Amino acid sequence: MALVNELVVKFIEYLKNTGKSESTLVAYRKDIEQMRDFLLSKGIHNVEEIKIDDLKPFLEYLRVEKGFNLKTISRKINSIRTFFKFLREQGAIAEDSDPSLKLTHPKIESKLPRVLNRVEYRALRDASRADVRLYTMVEILLQTGLRIGELQRLQVEDIKVTPLGHRYLQIQTFGSHQNRNVPLNETAYQAIQDYLKVRPTAAGTVKSIFLTKSGNAIPIRNMRSAIKRAFSRAGIKNATVNDIRNTFIAHHLANGVNVLTVAKIVGHKRISTTEKYLEILKPKEGSDKLGEL
Repeated sequence: MALVNELVVKFIEYLKNTGKSESTLVAYRKDIEQMRDFLLSKGIHNVEEIKIDDLKPFLEYLRVEKGFNLKTISRKINSIRTFFKFLREQGAIAEDSDPSLKLTHPKIESKLPRVLNRVEYRALRDASRADVRLYTMVEILLQTGLRIGELQRLQVEDIKVTPLGHRYLQIQTFGSHQNRNVPLNETAYQAIQDYLKVRPTAAGTVKSIFLTKSGNAIPIRNMRSAIKRAFSRAGIKNATVNDIRNTFIAHHLANGVNVLTVAKIVGHKRISTTEKYLEILKPKEGSDKLGEL
């Protein structure tokens, strides 16, 4: 009999070994430990005992008692399925006894990505200028469409300049995201150069571009917090760090850049992910034109 608690620990260790980001590990751990605690409270200690009639009440508990929205519950279903897939691969359960395969995702109304308008775009830049490190982070995100994790992992050696003077960032493979080269325009490149002039001395063998005062790589949570404060100072409501990436994508599509090219730059695996942004570009009365950013 395979104990739930022991397998949860092995599952998290397995995820670490597959190169998952720290934020992904935290999310998986929280999701699976929530399920584990619920099952244990019901007297279920062995994975072979888990049935679909145990998982459905857990999801209902998350919705009613914990107040999670449908999008969060859908994500947790993905975590549960990944966990049970791990159990099958470990031989802890057979495929025909995997209860997660009977779970269905709740129907979620599709919403268009949030995109900063012209005023918000400028306000965010202005609100960041007083802090050269923050301004550089914001400028790179605005001008390249990087994911926040990719920004945090950037190293000085990832800044490339060709013999012809073309500048780009070399984004390294990480987890399921493959390596790619991202063009770096003059604005972002100059922001990086200005920051490097005042950047703290790196501690030990640290090569990260963005450092704390002590010379260590800045944690991703600190990046998010700093940008969140910049949103607040700029008076931008209901925006997240990922909305900067959304803005980059929509802006380039609005200016006629080919969908395939945009998908390649931002690292979308499926072209359909990029195509959904085309819906944003349909003219709406009274809205700002993205092309005027």
